[in-house]
Amino acid sequence: MIEMENITFRNIHNLGQVVIENDQYKHIHYPDMLIRYDSNYIEFKRTPSVAEFRDAANYLREFHRKHGQKHVKFTFPENKQPAEELMGYFRDSGYEVGYNELYVIQPDQFPKVNNHPDIEVQAVTDENFDAFILLQYETDLEFGEEFAKQKVDLHKRNFKDRNILQFLALYKRFPAGSVDVIISDNTAEIDGLSVKESFQKKGIGSRLQKSVMDHFPDKTIILVADGEDTPREMYVRQNYQYLGFKYEAQKIYNEDD
Repeated sequence: MIEMENITFRNIHNLGQVVIENDQYKHIHYPDMLIRYDSNYIEFKRTPSVAEFRDAANYLREFHRKHGQKHVKFTFPENKQPAEELMGYFRDSGYEVGYNELYVIQPDQFPKVNNHPDIEVQAVTDENFDAFILLQYETDLEFGEEFAKQKVDLHKRNFKDRNILQFLALYKRFPAGSVDVIISDNTAEIDGLSVKESFQKKGIGSRLQKSVMDHFPDKTIILVADGEDTPREMYVRQNYQYLGFKYEAQKIYNEDD
């Protein structure tokens, strides 16, 4: 277990390999899933000026164009909001800007969850893997068929990774929700927690999290939430501790851009 104050966004698992690193940024690229924005981006080590950002954006756009990618994405130093001049440039240039928040909890601080007879949480094994994959595919179709297909391949790779544990939640024996847990020496990261829309508000998300807490009682549990989305409110109610934020900006190009 690691002290909470020592947890930063650097403890969060990120797919991808470093293509270029200099004193200004790291360029992360994941050839196995080019369509996944969170794995193909530039991470700024320090907040850039508008001119520096424009140069980095032109470089990344050209790199992505050569690989058939239609987006650019950037993350910025944690706990620092980009300067107003840069934010203005984002607005004027058609970038979507948001921020993520980092949360942490010790397993014994998670609220008690009543066992519901209709909810069962299972670790994903060979026996229930097909049901897990079908649920993921149906969920990911929201982002397009190609994304859903590529995500299936990612789930298969994760299933074989000994540092990742997958959980499947059943409601009245129907696949209803899932979560991946990324395991390190001191932390267990909750990733991709989702509940099928038709099964929401039944306590399934809490049961999935409780399974993580029970499975890793000696690790610090960490997760990242969209700073502008409602699940973050649930995490606060569940005794997660807020540790910081990190801004990001992305732009999606049309075929002719």
